[in-house]
Amino acid sequence: MRRFASVFLALLGFTLRTAFAGDYNDLILEQIKKMPQGGHYSVSHFAKIRLQSSAHFESGKFFIVPSGPSFCSGATYLVFIKTIEALRARGDLHLEYSTLEGLIIRDQHDGEGIWGRWNANGPGTARLFHELGLGRNFDSVDQAKPGDFMKIFWSHQVGRNEHGHSTIFLGMENRPDGQYVRYWSSNIPSGYGEKSVPRSKIAYAIFSRLETPANLARINSAPYVDTYLASLLRTRSSISEAGTKCGL
Repeated sequence: MRRFASVFLALLGFTLRTAFAGDYNDLILEQIKKMPQGGHYSVSHFAKIRLQSSAHFESGKFFIVPSGPSFCSGATYLVFIKTIEALRARGDLHLEYSTLEGLIIRDQHDGEGIWGRWNANGPGTARLFHELGLGRNFDSVDQAKPGDFMKIFWSHQVGRNEHGHSTIFLGMENRPDGQYVRYWSSNIPSGYGEKSVPRSKIAYAIFSRLETPANLARINSAPYVDTYLASLLRTRSSISEAGTKCGL
């Protein structure tokens, strides 16, 4: 009887842990539908000011009012914050004020805080997910589901001289000339919206699936600066090192 009880409790504990580590892809896709279309793509100082004002934090709550011009990492970060707020609004997520304050977009440099990690060269989002335990990272498009965050590398350069794109994966398309990858982001030149590119055009991609958003609280005990991401404006990394830094 004791053995049966022990097995039952162990299974119950596994079930609870599994339920706690949820899949929030559908909720992320809902937030994308609420984002505007267009607005022009820009990485200017004005676009960065617009981004800061788009995520207004007041009385312990984010009010997301996106406006253009915009850029890719800012677009995906707004969807991320909108997802966090949607979870809080329905009572599925409780975060302390200090954690919420850490989500605010200020003028952080690459690697500084949450936004500075997300916005950094290299695998910023995936590195953040691995560091805080927000969810799993992987690099196989065959495992990807709509709603996964996806960092595209257009070449094998990581860090200095990198050409990349922060997006949210929407699915695959079969066309007469081959497979296409469909995603949402702020894209050149139009801004907010969907886009499809040939799979062969993508040199490498890292996918990040949000599973344990409550682990955002871990940012309070993490180093303020991620030295790896902070270095990528000046130094070169590699696909292999980026994967290792993200737990692949």
